[in-house]
Amino acid sequence: MPPVPVIAVVDDDPAIREAMDDLIMSFGYECRLFASAEEFLESKQQAGIDCIVVDVKMPGLSGIELQSELNRRGDHPPMIFVTSYQDERTRNAALNGGALAFLGKPVNIVSLIGCLQSVLNAQS
Repeated sequence: MPPVPVIAVVDDDPAIREAMDDLIMSFGYECRLFASAEEFLESKQQAGIDCIVVDVKMPGLSGIELQSELNRRGDHPPMIFVTSYQDERTRNAALNGGALAFLGKPVNIVSLIGCLQSVLNAQS
């Protein structure tokens, strides 16, 4: 039996984290929740993560800054950005940094799950 894919959700909004957790687990994936980019970076739970779903604007490090730090460190899983602030400059920064997708909030469930399935299918 193949291992269960692990998705990290990095978002400062507890309601968003819980909703994402419920959604991701309903598709049979494991979900790890982080309230900030800093919490994610300090976590010992980074190993084995197959994809990161991250908010753009958070207190402290932004999602773009998290992406930059992970790029600086080297190999990391694909990232899907979600945001209420869809400006073109931020979108381009995320995509140019290697993001798989840049989705608006409220998140279209079909789009998010489609992105996750694309990532996970490409990895298997």
